[in-house]
Amino acid sequence: MKISQFYFCIIFLFSSAVKAQDTIQYNNPFSEARYHYFLKTILFFNEYLDTENGSYNTTQLRFLYPIGNKAWNLRFDLPLISANTNSDNKTGIGDVSAGISFIPYMERNNGIALRARVVSNSASDPSFGSGKWVFIPTVFYGRYLQSKRYLWISSLEYQTSFAGSSSRNDINVTAFENVILWFFGRNWIAVDAAFRYNNTVKGFQNNAFLEFGRKITPDNLIYIHPSVAFGGQKTYNYGLEAGILILF
Repeated sequence: MKISQFYFCIIFLFSSAVKAQDTIQYNNPFSEARYHYFLKTILFFNEYLDTENGSYNTTQLRFLYPIGNKAWNLRFDLPLISANTNSDNKTGIGDVSAGISFIPYMERNNGIALRARVVSNSASDPSFGSGKWVFIPTVFYGRYLQSKRYLWISSLEYQTSFAGSSSRNDINVTAFENVILWFFGRNWIAVDAAFRYNNTVKGFQNNAFLEFGRKITPDNLIYIHPSVAFGGQKTYNYGLEAGILILF
């Protein structure tokens, strides 16, 4: 998709949006596990990735904060990265990022959300970040299936760099992702496939994962998901992520 077409879609959605409800809704696609737009959320997770040149481990703290009528949501990410390669082992801060989300349309069975993120060129070591400032607009569509037994979340995202080191590759990636969650009792299972085309390297960097999650208390959730990468320009082989969400 051309950049101009993507931005046109974003502007069109904003201009035709219906104002989200003023109060928290507990029974809609974006209030379910892993998509708590309406509650303050702290997410702490650890992700291990196996690559051809060694392994990368990311320990990340994410904070989500609803504002205004709770149709708006702020997000902050702080990653700590450890790189273990054949020649070097080191740990440091990765690229810090911030974002804002907006829900222009919401019903009990489906909804649309928009998000804009900026990833800063702030890594403590060049190998821990892209070396670029990156802007990432995303459109989400969520819908319940089969009497709300399943939840489908689809997203279209574009990543583009706009500043940073001239010696590093530009970021130009389009990603289309779909996840289906199945809820039963205090548990959920999710399957996800993300198709990413990197226009800089002219290749696909796709991945898929299977997730298992559980509410351990009404306000605390844990999950684990193994993932596998595929595509001609994949960035890793396989990965394992585990995390805990604290809602308040």
